[in-house]
Amino acid sequence: MDKVNTTDRLARLRELMSQNKVDIYIVPSEDSHQSEYVALTDMRRGYISGFSGSAGTAVITHDKAALATDGRYFNQAGKQLDGNWTLLKQGLQDVLTWQEWAIEQASSGDGKSIGVDPTTVTAPEARKIAEKLKKKGGGGKLVAVRENLVDAVWGKEKPERPSEKIMVLGDEYTGKKSTEKIEELRKELEKKKSRGFVVSMLDEVAWLFNLRGQDIPYNPVFFSYAVVTPKSATLYVDEKKLPEGAEKALEGVTIRPYEAVFGDIAALSKEDQGVNGTSGGKAAKYLISTKASWALSQALGGEEKVEELRSPVGDAKAVKNKTELEGMRQCHIRDGAALTKYFAWLENELIDKKTTLDEVQAADKLEAIRKTHDKFVGLSFPTISSTGANAAVIHYQPEEGNCSTIDPTKVYLCDSGAQYLNGTTDTTRTLHFGEPTAAEREAYTLVLKGNIALELVKFPKGTSGFALDTLARQYLWQYGLDYRHGTGHGVGSFLNVHEGPIGIGTRVQYSEVPLAVGNVISDEPGYYEDGNFGIRIENIVMVKEVETKHKFGDKPYLGFEHVTMVPMCRKLIDVKLLSEIERSWLNSYHKEVLEKTSTYFKDDELSRKWLERECAPY
Repeated sequence: MDKVNTTDRLARLRELMSQNKVDIYIVPSEDSHQSEYVALTDMRRGYISGFSGSAGTAVITHDKAALATDGRYFNQAGKQLDGNWTLLKQGLQDVLTWQEWAIEQASSGDGKSIGVDPTTVTAPEARKIAEKLKKKGGGGKLVAVRENLVDAVWGKEKPERPSEKIMVLGDEYTGKKSTEKIEELRKELEKKKSRGFVVSMLDEVAWLFNLRGQDIPYNPVFFSYAVVTPKSATLYVDEKKLPEGAEKALEGVTIRPYEAVFGDIAALSKEDQGVNGTSGGKAAKYLISTKASWALSQALGGEEKVEELRSPVGDAKAVKNKTELEGMRQCHIRDGAALTKYFAWLENELIDKKTTLDEVQAADKLEAIRKTHDKFVGLSFPTISSTGANAAVIHYQPEEGNCSTIDPTKVYLCDSGAQYLNGTTDTTRTLHFGEPTAAEREAYTLVLKGNIALELVKFPKGTSGFALDTLARQYLWQYGLDYRHGTGHGVGSFLNVHEGPIGIGTRVQYSEVPLAVGNVISDEPGYYEDGNFGIRIENIVMVKEVETKHKFGDKPYLGFEHVTMVPMCRKLIDVKLLSEIERSWLNSYHKEVLEKTSTYFKDDELSRKWLERECAPY
């Protein structure tokens, strides 16, 4: 994690800020790659700050620069930011948010302006900043800067946009035709008496039309927009990227150039139409997601002609159908077999052969094993292969030539996943190949207890992930321990490994959307001791309806079905800390893992013996 000297980059940016009469410039970012502006903004923020994490916002004034990120990246940001930057540790007491920091810089009484590329910030966020500036006083204002100033600094060195190819995903994987999904969306438009919905999130476009991108790393999406009205559906995409025969899959869909979307929607918004596209009714609005860009809202005519809401496409996508759920089960069995083979190989190399391996070499071996399995497409995110102190860096990513040699006497944390035609995987296992310390075993077992508690919970319909979060933390809390990341995130079906709108954690938005049958979500508590070790255990679970003796209020009760098929680390478990129920669950889980994955090792004695050893009952 080498530091990048950002002095010259910041100097050039500040020159452009002066030319554009901007006093503060924001480079926002989200922990997501669901929309074009976010995917590009992550690269821009990384370039200007030197910080490569997937969540962070940069705020630059003429004499200061601040990078805001959350607890997952405090350690990483501290190592990567040079002396030009102040780190704003979001979520800590008395630490300003990036919005507050920017507003404070702009509120000196001389009318300073905050500039932002309107394609890189959501419409609600832009409105919130503008309102807070006005309330603060001092004459500060938010302005849209059409040219992205970081791009201008980057110049010819900026990577070109991927020229991704697009594939049609068959009904045998999607479980529902695109025409059905579009008609269901139109029913939502009818309820809202809306003129149409502009789909701006890349994963939502891919899901709605049963298409997947093939060349964007980790996320099978492609640069696109879509507009669905009561009578039409238009896909904005580079037509040359579509495969032969796509016309049949996209029957009834108009294809327009990707670059035409802003002009087209501006023209649409000016049409004299009433409710649901008929003339003479009251003025109806277009719907956009609350994650749509400020630029998109402006093109549609702003608040008078636009209604912002949680995306109905995103909500529908998060509830998997029977085909998608079965795909998740099957791909996790194959993926579990790949991880078992990898861990058995790694232990053998490190302990029996005394081979010297670094974190990247190990990660490359895991990818090579995954590639041999049916329906494999690629990784779902960069593999976190981390030894010792590196495991305490929550989103650590080893780099060739700049990583550690795996030390078999220390904790090894591997967080990895893959994209298969029938699902997306994300599994974390923490192992030890030598003799763990008592503190490591204690911490691991407390994390395991939290993981099991979440898997075993039964809860009434209408319960959110926000309400369930404490279940995974309770045992750590009893020892005065905790972790600075969410407990669970939604997972796509051969799509984004981080998928909204559901999640388990302390974020306010997780209280807004209750968990529902068909949701697929991670269960991943952890514990991290900076400079020493890190522990995380992650299973993917699916929400299902469960039986209970009583049904208070006549509500259905829900629970979880796990699909991850990888053993827990036997050496790190302190059985004395487990209850009878937890031991029973662990034995049952290991029996299932053994039954479902052992067929992959009929001719692989090394992997089979490792699996049998790790799955032996307690």
